[in-house]
Amino acid sequence: MNVTFWLIAIAVILLIVFLPRVGLFSQWKSYRAAQEREQMEDALKHLLDREQGGRHASPESLAGTLSLPRQKVTRLIEGMETKGLLESRGDQLHLTAEGERWALHVVRAHRLWERYLADEARMPLEQVHTEAHRREHSFTDAQLDELDAALGHPTRDPHGDPIPTREGTLPKAEGTPVTAWPADRPARIVHLEDEPALAYEQILAAGLRLGQDIRILERTPQRVVLSDGENEYRLAPAVASNISVAALPESEALKREAVPLTEIAHDRRAEIVTLDDAVQGFTRRRFLDLGLTPGTVIYPELQNFFGDPRAYRVRGTLIALRKDQAAQIWVKPV
Repeated sequence: MNVTFWLIAIAVILLIVFLPRVGLFSQWKSYRAAQEREQMEDALKHLLDREQGGRHASPESLAGTLSLPRQKVTRLIEGMETKGLLESRGDQLHLTAEGERWALHVVRAHRLWERYLADEARMPLEQVHTEAHRREHSFTDAQLDELDAALGHPTRDPHGDPIPTREGTLPKAEGTPVTAWPADRPARIVHLEDEPALAYEQILAAGLRLGQDIRILERTPQRVVLSDGENEYRLAPAVASNISVAALPESEALKREAVPLTEIAHDRRAEIVTLDDAVQGFTRRRFLDLGLTPGTVIYPELQNFFGDPRAYRVRGTLIALRKDQAAQIWVKPV
């Protein structure tokens, strides 16, 4: 009786440990494989970032980025060389064509998922980078194509970084650090660097956002003071250097006599002048599908008891817009 019991117990334990696909040993192997893949893809991203910035990656820079001891980094580099993903030339590491293709796939996954989290899941901006980093390693090319189409083929992530195309092209990042921008010229925020996270959180906490128009009021070794015409923003130069700006686009001239739709009084008719440049991807496509195009007449009609969303009449149809959406539609009273 006891012998039979122990034989059954041992058999059950062996099944739990060694059962194909679902056993503990199989799951441990899958976990190790996923961990190694993540390290390899993080390494590819580091090399791509260095090359895009005109610098070369090295074993030391890779060890610092991945927080790995030099011995493990050496094994990682050897494995990636065997797979044909990189080449070592002295103390410099270079991506091969296949390594660059793979790196762009991971970057595309990261930035598209950030776009989804910010636009559709409405996740706070300070959280999207970490969440996207967790998911970026699990997408296939086909899944990314579907996500890209569902989002309306956005060209920038929520921080302003360009999203690689399906063909593997990475558009050039634009912008000049605000710390180097002329003080007498208005500018638009086109990129907010999300690393280091602490600096990014300080920028968001100050109230600065992508697409915001600003002017430099003061710049000293101790602080940088920005203004959007209504509020002032004071930042340490090290934090402000993570903000990139560019000259105001020509479409800005259209807004000089326009106001956000949120400022139109109840039952007051207005004509759409333009959509804010910050409206991208799925949101822009949805606006256009709703008929929110330049020249269209729109007016608020029904007030929600809680204030948000609000009903607007467009082309004889009622549509609902949240306050943050209506603020991105520029109109002029008619």
